[in-house]
Amino acid sequence: MSVDSQIFFMALNKEQKQKTLKELKEKIDRQKAIAFANIAGLKVEDLTKLRKTMKKQDCELRVAKKTLISLALKEKGQPVNLKEIQGEIALAFAYKDEAAIFQILYDFLKEHEQLKILGGLVEKEFLGEEKALVLAQLPTRDQLMAKLVGSIASPLSGLVSVLQGNIKGLINVLAKAKA
Repeated sequence: MSVDSQIFFMALNKEQKQKTLKELKEKIDRQKAIAFANIAGLKVEDLTKLRKTMKKQDCELRVAKKTLISLALKEKGQPVNLKEIQGEIALAFAYKDEAAIFQILYDFLKEHEQLKILGGLVEKEFLGEEKALVLAQLPTRDQLMAKLVGSIASPLSGLVSVLQGNIKGLINVLAKAKA
């Protein structure tokens, strides 16, 4: 069981709450997007796997009590009401690509139905569950860049093929005329 999970399931003393609140505020300052997920029912090894996947994409998962999450968001000018949400809440922070965190959660959701994407924050705008799922299904920045490069390269390679065909035809005509 990770330290996050251990702290989550036991009562926190004032010092631990202050430390968690400070860490959350630091992460909120660095993030480009935050996704809210209900992780109730997920096994510790599943959470560990999810954390490793996120780390590879410069993202991070943090489990904390709803009151601490709400307080940290409120102090950073991004109030979100989490009291209505049932279950255990995790924050997923994206530090580079805003959509990456939603896509990672969405891909993980396909194998682990217990996970629920509840929404998120992108540039201080709250996204509900529906908008978060739409964002999760969009291509990543890297995928879009690859498509752009492919779109630019495709006509050029076609032009090269056409020009090569004309040269081959010219060579064949010249060879036949010489014979």
